[in-house]
Amino acid sequence: MAMPAPAPAVRTRGGLAPRILLVAGEASGDGLGAGLVEALRRRYPDARFAGIGGDAMRRAGVETWYDASELAVMGLAEVLRHLPRLLKLRGELRSRGLAWGPDVVVGIDAPDFNLGLERWFRQRGVPAVHYVSPSVWAWREKRAGKIGASADRVLCLFPMEPAIYARHGVDARFVGHPMADTMPLHPDRAGARARLGLPVDAPVLAVLPGSRLGEIGRLGDTFLRAAWQVSEVLKPLHVAIPAANAAGRELLQQQLRRSPLRSSHTHLFDGRARDVLAAADVVLLASGTATLEAMLSKRPMVVGYRVSPLTYRIVKALGLLKVERYALPNVLAGKDLAPELMQDDCTPDALAAAVLQWFNQPDAIQALLPEYERLHRELRRDASASAADAIAELLGGHGGAA
Repeated sequence: MAMPAPAPAVRTRGGLAPRILLVAGEASGDGLGAGLVEALRRRYPDARFAGIGGDAMRRAGVETWYDASELAVMGLAEVLRHLPRLLKLRGELRSRGLAWGPDVVVGIDAPDFNLGLERWFRQRGVPAVHYVSPSVWAWREKRAGKIGASADRVLCLFPMEPAIYARHGVDARFVGHPMADTMPLHPDRAGARARLGLPVDAPVLAVLPGSRLGEIGRLGDTFLRAAWQVSEVLKPLHVAIPAANAAGRELLQQQLRRSPLRSSHTHLFDGRARDVLAAADVVLLASGTATLEAMLSKRPMVVGYRVSPLTYRIVKALGLLKVERYALPNVLAGKDLAPELMQDDCTPDALAAAVLQWFNQPDAIQALLPEYERLHRELRRDASASAADAIAELLGGHGGAA
């Protein structure tokens, strides 16, 4: 890919018009970046923003040199396959970024790509921030010290993370989770069903086998088979499936054609995941950020996941994973709020049985709701503004009030 011509290097370091280089991977990072840019612009109306982002960041005024989708790789095997391209992209971004002359570099998630980039800029005197802590609570804690060697400050979405960094002398701040700021404490299920055209009184199961094609490929058929087994017991069950993107929709359509699910009671939507979650009685979903979204939607869930056999063997052989719980609601609560069925346990029979257990225990769902609301309130901290405050400190605190 040809590099755009370098932007002029005229700028005001430490003044009211800073240059901020942002690098976001995937749709989630793009959304975080857009919120951060809007909060920073309230402090620095004349600030310039550039780097890697998606549609949301472009709408917020970021000059994107590459699209966020360039960084959307997952799993050890997939990263190795894309490594030459990613290294080339990072080298080009270093050159372009240094010529542009940023006052601060903000890497948003995508740690495998961003931490090396942040360290490189930091070594050249540019302050670096890493927004969204890698899961140091799940993987080797010693990584926290290495992350601190890359970034001057780590902005954490979850409250248990700063204490881990503190043990390694790293400046980390809990800023809250933007999703908790934007989602209502009490979702409108009837309204969501009306918007989606789902029946008011019928049981509804939401199925979210992931947003990446690899995830859908590994989990989609299994999840749909489990949904069919539930529909054979619970009639008339409606199954609602949000497709994150056009490629995901196409793959899900192929899987649905193989599935015994009744087409008249199966609903595939373009996006609209939050409406689908709010409308559902129970959610069957892949482990990941979607579990947090389901919790904030106040829905009981069953969590399944399966990685490629190669990735799983490497993780197990090296003892990389250090937690007993994977789903974010369970991690945040420190106890099991949702059943987790991972790798060999992620079967249609086991998933269907766990889903049916929720449908058959309305009292258990009612007992779950206060815990979900407590966690929601804990995460609701006006995250974009808090993150902007932490970055403004590194810029010398200049800029107007938010």
